[in-house]
Amino acid sequence: MTDTSATPRHLPNRLDNPLRSALLSWESLLVLVAVVIFIVNSLASPYFLNAYSLSDLTFNFTEKALISLAMALLIISGEIDLSVAAIIALASTLMGFALQYGVDTPGLVAIGIGTGIACGAVNGFLVTGLKLPSIVVTIGTMSLFRGISFIILGDQSFKGYPPSFSWFGQGYVWWVISFELVLFLVMAAVYFVLLHRTNFGRRVYAIGNNETAALFSGVRVARIKFLLFCLTGVMSGIAAVLLTARLGSTRPSIAEGWELEAITIVVLGGVSILGGAGSITGVVIAAFIMGLVTFGLGLLNVPGIVMSIFTGALLVIVIALPILYRQVRGRR
Repeated sequence: MTDTSATPRHLPNRLDNPLRSALLSWESLLVLVAVVIFIVNSLASPYFLNAYSLSDLTFNFTEKALISLAMALLIISGEIDLSVAAIIALASTLMGFALQYGVDTPGLVAIGIGTGIACGAVNGFLVTGLKLPSIVVTIGTMSLFRGISFIILGDQSFKGYPPSFSWFGQGYVWWVISFELVLFLVMAAVYFVLLHRTNFGRRVYAIGNNETAALFSGVRVARIKFLLFCLTGVMSGIAAVLLTARLGSTRPSIAEGWELEAITIVVLGGVSILGGAGSITGVVIAAFIMGLVTFGLGLLNVPGIVMSIFTGALLVIVIALPILYRQVRGRR
C-alpha cells in the first residue's frame, strides 16, 4: 500500500475563484453604492429620471473626471498635482485673451491644451529636474497660475465665444448624449489601456511601489514622472476648453476647488494616496458616484457649501478607512 500520509494535500482557497474575487473587489462595492445613490435620487426627486436631467448630470462631473484619469496615474506613481484647477483658470484666461484678437475656434482649443501642456511641463521640471516635493511645487504653481489669471483679468470677464467653440461644452453627439460624456468614455478607455495593458503602466506601478527598486531595475523614473505631469496638464487644458465652452465666459475664479474634487474621485476610486495601487475602472465608477451625489443634492436645493463639506469629509473618510483597516488587522 502506498503511504499517502506524507503526500501534500491542496486545500481549495475560496478566494482563488475569480468571480468571488471580483465580487469582493472595491470596484464592485462602488457599483453597489452607485446603484443605491441612483435609487435614492430617483425617490427623492421626481425630476431625476427625466432623460434630459440625466444628461445634465453628466455635465456635472465629466470635466473633473477627465482630470482624475491623469491624476490617478500621477498618484499611483507617488506624486500629486494640486495646481490642476489653477491650470484651468490660466488656460481659460489665455483663450479669452486670444478671443479679443479674433482667434477662431481651432486656435482657442490649441491655446487651451497648449497652456495645459506648458504648465504640466513646468511642474514636471521642478519635481523631476530640481528634485522638489510635488506637493510643495504644485501648491506654489497653484498660486502662480491663478495669480497670473487675476493679473490679466482682474474683476472682468471674457465673453462672446463663437457657437462652434461653445459646442465642445454644450453640444450633443446623439439625442441626450453629450460630447463631454463621449469624450470622457473614450479617454477612460485610452487611460485603461495605458495603465493596465502597457509597459508604461507597469512602470508607473513599479515607481509607486518602490521608486529606488524601479530605478535600479532600469526604469527611467524622472522621464516617466515628467510625462505624467504633462499628461495631467493636458487633461487640465482639455477640461479648460470644455468648461469655458460650457459657461460661455472666462473669469479668474473659474474651477476653484476642483483640485480637491479631482483627488476625491481618484481616492474614492481605490487609488492609494501613498501610491502603487489603483485602477482606472474604480476612478470611472467613482466619477459617476460623485456626479450622482452632487446632482442629487442640487435637485434638492442643497447649498453649495454643504456639497463642499461633503466632498471634504468624503476625502478624509476614504483616506482614513484603509489605514484604520490595516491597523485593526495588524493588532488581530
